[in-house]
Amino acid sequence: MPPIASATQTSATRTSAAGAKASPAKRANTPSARAAGNVRAADSTRRRASLTLSSKNYSSWSLRGWLLARFAGLEFDEVMISPDDADARKELLLLAPSIRVPCLTHDGARVWNTLAIAQYLNEIRPDAGLLPADRVARAHCRSVCGEMNSGFANLRSALPMNLKARHPGFKIWAGAQPDIDRICEIWTECLATYGGQFLFGAGRGMADAMFAPVATRFLTYDVKLNAPCAQYCQTIMALPEMIEWVAAARSEPDEIEELDMEF
Repeated sequence: MPPIASATQTSATRTSAAGAKASPAKRANTPSARAAGNVRAADSTRRRASLTLSSKNYSSWSLRGWLLARFAGLEFDEVMISPDDADARKELLLLAPSIRVPCLTHDGARVWNTLAIAQYLNEIRPDAGLLPADRVARAHCRSVCGEMNSGFANLRSALPMNLKARHPGFKIWAGAQPDIDRICEIWTECLATYGGQFLFGAGRGMADAMFAPVATRFLTYDVKLNAPCAQYCQTIMALPEMIEWVAAARSEPDEIEELDMEF
């Protein structure tokens, strides 16, 4: 007859088995496992970021928001609003009281207004270089971005963004010329002061995203520029992000007759 295990031995065996079964749960509750879970949750949240956009051919604000998110290295899904949408159409035709596209949704935050999106992205991606590192240059950058965000109404109405159009020898409306002159002044000063191919040095940043749609307008309407500004337009249009955006814009149908008129 085999020996009968003692009560002590039996209890020890049960305890050991229970411990072996519980160990995965215990391991999942260690600090390192919890940290890994937090990282996975954060990654999942980042993947859920979305950017609401309007027409890629006509919407300069959508282009600004999209470039800012790409420059910041944020992964996001595009949510396209049809130009047939009444509110989107009003914004494109400059008839809306405010601009609410693009709109960034990220990690519980919902941000509209391109300048607000730019500041938010700089906050969550401080190493992306959207703003210059130098305090004085950073103040300068914020100032010209704010000027672009709130000004140049005559330029917007006289030279609407239309990436598929080309108007050689276009006659510039007198009311828009001061806006063009001021933008060229900003570009020339920035390029000379910071000595790079972009407005605030060697790397693209917030100001370049804000002024990129203006570069497209200058090319569409054959605006005469000084050499530094003309070169800057070419630099912007050669960005991989701009090439991608323009290709998508060219595939859109012409749906807004008011912005496709013959000049």
